[in-house]
Amino acid sequence: QVQLVESGGGSVQAGGSLRLSCAASGFRFDAYCMAWFRQAPGDERQEVAIIDIMDRSTTYADAVKGRFTVSRDNAKNTLYLQMNSLKPEDTAVYSCAAAIRCDWFRDHGYWGPGTQVTVSS
Repeated sequence: QVQLVESGGGSVQAGGSLRLSCAASGFRFDAYCMAWFRQAPGDERQEVAIIDIMDRSTTYADAVKGRFTVSRDNAKNTLYLQMNSLKPEDTAVYSCAAAIRCDWFRDHGYWGPGTQVTVSS
């Protein structure tokens, strides 16, 4: 049974930092492309960061480039998102996702329930 469980969310003031984790189980973690998405109330779900499988190449949304860093520990089956210089517009529910291909998240991905991140000004 595939499980993705996020943790590390919370409330922080603008300029602060948070580190999100996503513990994965039930599938071969090192064979899957992993990603973080976020969704704010009333908005569509937005892709935040993707980390590929073997070469670990990364892709970021323009809104988070230079502030967020995605990483993975295949030995621990865990995905991370280090978020620095947080802004109020980063407030959202953050979810991790897994897919066999990096362009398959929306239609064929596995998803976690998400963790709330709230940034106050």
